[in-house]
Amino acid sequence: MTNYFRSNIDLMPPYIPSEQIEPSTKIIKLNSNENPYPPSPKVTEVLRNFDGELLRRYPNAFAQEFRQAVSQALGVPVDWIIAGNGSDELLSVVMRACAEPGRKVVYPVPTYVLYRTLTQIQAAEIVEIPYTEDYRLPLEELIAANGSVTFIASPNSPSGHMVPIEDLRKLATHLSGILALDEAYVDFAEGNALDLTQEFENVISLRTLSKGYSLAGIRLGFAIANPKLLSALYKVKDSYNVDAIACAVGAAAINDQTHKHTCIEKIKASRKKLASELKQLGFRVWDSQTNFLLVQPRAGNAEELFQRLKERKILVRYFKQPRLDDKLRITIGTNEQNKILIETLSFLVKYNTIDESH
Repeated sequence: MTNYFRSNIDLMPPYIPSEQIEPSTKIIKLNSNENPYPPSPKVTEVLRNFDGELLRRYPNAFAQEFRQAVSQALGVPVDWIIAGNGSDELLSVVMRACAEPGRKVVYPVPTYVLYRTLTQIQAAEIVEIPYTEDYRLPLEELIAANGSVTFIASPNSPSGHMVPIEDLRKLATHLSGILALDEAYVDFAEGNALDLTQEFENVISLRTLSKGYSLAGIRLGFAIANPKLLSALYKVKDSYNVDAIACAVGAAAINDQTHKHTCIEKIKASRKKLASELKQLGFRVWDSQTNFLLVQPRAGNAEELFQRLKERKILVRYFKQPRLDDKLRITIGTNEQNKILIETLSFLVKYNTIDESH
């Protein structure tokens, strides 16, 4: 067969997202960190009344309506905001603008594995620096690596921890490249790093409407940074990267902060309750600032437990990779979904249906 592709593309493994199911499938889906509650009723109203004539035309190239809504909600000037087809596209835009062979992309691990895929696409040098066992940022090593792009997910996935703002400030102070702060889960956290984008020209905060706003199906995100930094990203992004429906829906969701906050508070309460119940069953549970929990079964048999739950129509996330292969990541569901999960796990533990020697 003819070799059509660049050598680095031929050699790289694909990014594998979490397992998806048909909407009609009767299964409890706790593997993708989706919000268990529906989006704002204002979103539904926008969809119901959307003018089909707008689909004949190209959308606003800068998603202006959406950016204005973000500006008002966060108190950030519009020209400090760029919109994207999910925050994943904006991660890709940063990479296309900054990464190439001979340049380093640096991040602590374990973290979001898409960073590795995006680096491989650009054929840049990957520098992965392990987190400490208690997930303290390997600050000095990250500074010494001094990447063209340094990714920090805060809160991080799959650990759920928040990186202290002073660590991020020190990192931004010492790096000569871009510090990309992936704040996909920030709506569930007790703080954020938005102020660092005002303090440092090389810091960009990337956010999504997939988690806190229940809009994973729309694919819409945004980033905040100094306009000098964004000017290069605008050269790289697709001309019309946010469609008209996503722009209108996103603006409606952002404008309804009351609905978002109500859902967030329910998820936080459920997170606390679920963590307590899992600990009572003997699981080790890491503190979380997200809408999921990283947990370790007492017997360390995470993969088999993942399979047994799947047999019972409950999906959680299992990562077959170092430091994670004895753990599970569990999305916070509704109280009813969490109740079924705990009942199922209680049965598996009580009747010893899992091979403890695995």
